[in-house]
Amino acid sequence: MTSPPRNAAALVIGNELLSGKIVDANIPYLARELRELGVALERVLIVPDDVDVIARDVRALSEAHDVVFTTGGVGPTHDDVTIEAIAKAFGRAVVRAPEFETLLRELYGSRLTDAHLRMADVPEGSELVSNEQVRWPTIRIENVYVFPGIPEIFRAKFPVLRDRFRQDPWHLRMVFTKLDEGFLKGPLDRIVAQFPTVQVGSYPRLSDPEYYVKITLEAKDRVAVDDATEALVASLPPEAIVRVA
Repeated sequence: MTSPPRNAAALVIGNELLSGKIVDANIPYLARELRELGVALERVLIVPDDVDVIARDVRALSEAHDVVFTTGGVGPTHDDVTIEAIAKAFGRAVVRAPEFETLLRELYGSRLTDAHLRMADVPEGSELVSNEQVRWPTIRIENVYVFPGIPEIFRAKFPVLRDRFRQDPWHLRMVFTKLDEGFLKGPLDRIVAQFPTVQVGSYPRLSDPEYYVKITLEAKDRVAVDDATEALVASLPPEAIVRVA
C-alpha cells in the first residue's frame, strides 16, 4: 500500500467460533487499535474452515476495503486452511518460505515434523513482516494481513505493523445523561443533521447508578466534535447531564 488505509475489514476463521466453543478476543483488540490509529473497522465476518468460503470472502473484502486482517487457521492441523484459501483468492501458488522454515528448524530441532513445516507455507509473492523483537513474521499478500487466531500471538505481532496503518486520529467526546433514549431521540437527530461529519452514538447502561445513557461524538475534526458536543449539551436540561468528558 502506498498510503495508510482509511478503512479496514476483518475475516475471523474457525468452526470453533461459529459453534461457540471459543469466544473471539482478537476483534475487540483490533478495533481499539485501529480506532486509535485513525482507521475505521467497517466490517467483520466469521467464516468456517472452508477453503472456498474463505477465498470468496477474502477476495470480496480485499476489493471493498483498504486493508483486510484475517485471524485463525494458520497452524499445522487439518483444519488450518487459511493459507491455501488466500492463495486461491489471489490466484497464487502456495510455496515454502525459507525464512519460516529456518525459524521452525531452530525452534523444534530434531522434533520437527512435516506438520510443523506446513506453517512455513505462504501464498507466492507474500511479504513477510517481522523485527528483532518478534522474529516470527506476519504474512502480507496484496492488502491482506494474515494473523494466527491465538490472542497472545496476535497481540505480540500487531505492534510490528502498527505504523503502517497510522492515519489522522479520531477525536472523541462523551456526554453522560439521566435521560433515556426516547427523550434523547429528538436532540440527537438535530445534532446528526447539523454536524454530518460527526458520528453520534447512544449507549444505555441499565445497571449504572450514575447515568442512564452515554452519548459519544466522534470525528477526525476536533472542532466539529467540540461544537457538536456544546450544541448537544445546550439542548438538554442541565439537571439531566451527569458529566461531559
